[in-house]
Amino acid sequence: MKRLIIAVLWLVNVQGISQVLPLSDQAQISLITLGPDQNELVQAFGHSAFRVADPRVGIDYVYNYGVFSFNQPNFYLNFARGHNYYYVGVASYPDFIEPYIYYNRFIHEQVLNLTKDQKQNMFDYLQWNARPENRSYLYDYFFNNCATKIRDVLTTVLKDEVQFDGSFIKTDYTIRELTDLYLKPLPWGDLGLDIGLGSPIDRKATPNEYMFLPDYVEYSFDHASLIQGGTKIPLVKSKKIAFASTPEPPQKSLIHPWTAFGTLLLAGIALSIRDFRRKKITLWFDVLLLVSAGLIGVILLLLWTATDHHACVKNYNLLWALPTHLFAPIFLFRKSKPGWLGKYFLATGIIDLLLLLTWPILPQFLNYFLIPVVAALLVRSITLFRLLPVAGNGEGRSLTGLRE
Repeated sequence: MKRLIIAVLWLVNVQGISQVLPLSDQAQISLITLGPDQNELVQAFGHSAFRVADPRVGIDYVYNYGVFSFNQPNFYLNFARGHNYYYVGVASYPDFIEPYIYYNRFIHEQVLNLTKDQKQNMFDYLQWNARPENRSYLYDYFFNNCATKIRDVLTTVLKDEVQFDGSFIKTDYTIRELTDLYLKPLPWGDLGLDIGLGSPIDRKATPNEYMFLPDYVEYSFDHASLIQGGTKIPLVKSKKIAFASTPEPPQKSLIHPWTAFGTLLLAGIALSIRDFRRKKITLWFDVLLLVSAGLIGVILLLLWTATDHHACVKNYNLLWALPTHLFAPIFLFRKSKPGWLGKYFLATGIIDLLLLLTWPILPQFLNYFLIPVVAALLVRSITLFRLLPVAGNGEGRSLTGLRE
């Protein structure tokens, strides 16, 4: 509750900012970079914002492009469909940084090397952008978020006067690998994103695309230049650490995915051995496994075909999370099993085997935590194929019977 109250304080817009204000010679415009909180998925990547401070005029505002409201019409439907609208929030600088200091997240400030006219143009644009009729934008996690908006505002206002030099980036990470850099302390969050996001984010990121992460906006500003009077000068005039966080060990998950899914695989193997010995199928385990995989598959298929989540298309996780798995248990409950059911599990078992064999060379990175899950699906598919009755004679291929 305390965190919610603190967060609300800086989400509230400063009143009276919409009027045009002339800045003085003492005005400064800065990029504020705020450190990640790697104990929470939504805070794991950090944050960026602009600061406009002018002690002579008496303003010290932060323009934050990371604000959203649960009260907007059809919020949850729009969220599911990929129509997330974020907006520009404005807060006083002390109110804005208070929760970040409270939660031990570093605060870096880069004062921009702007002329008086450039500062005024930047401030006027931010003022205009923060008006109720202008402040909303269609959010995209990788290509139009709180960090990329900082870059885009700068290039919109300064145009060719600002030049970014991405040559300092020596890595060739994919977009997915860039997210993984921040998610090592959050294995379940990493797994969830890897399942939901498809192959489009497995291409190499350009230096410009690195800037969906606040840290890389900061680095890019450090290496950017301004053209003033025909002379190239650094974009950043000065840099300081407004708050240095104290290193903290990340919280560990109570149950690691390797533990959970390893146990699942061992249970599947043990039950399959028992099933072959007893000539009966452990139905409850197969229902749990197939329905879970099928539900995930249906969600992934909907994300691909029925939403505007562009990063969720062409998802190779559908090779193991087959939507048809959701309906297969219906036929397992029937006393008279259809003849194609055994062939279905033979086909899915072959798919699972091929998936395991080609795991490292697929066009999409599949999280290695899922290997035990796919192996469990393979083991149970083989078991069901062998134990289900053959069409026409009611006998299994080697064994018979069904046990709930």
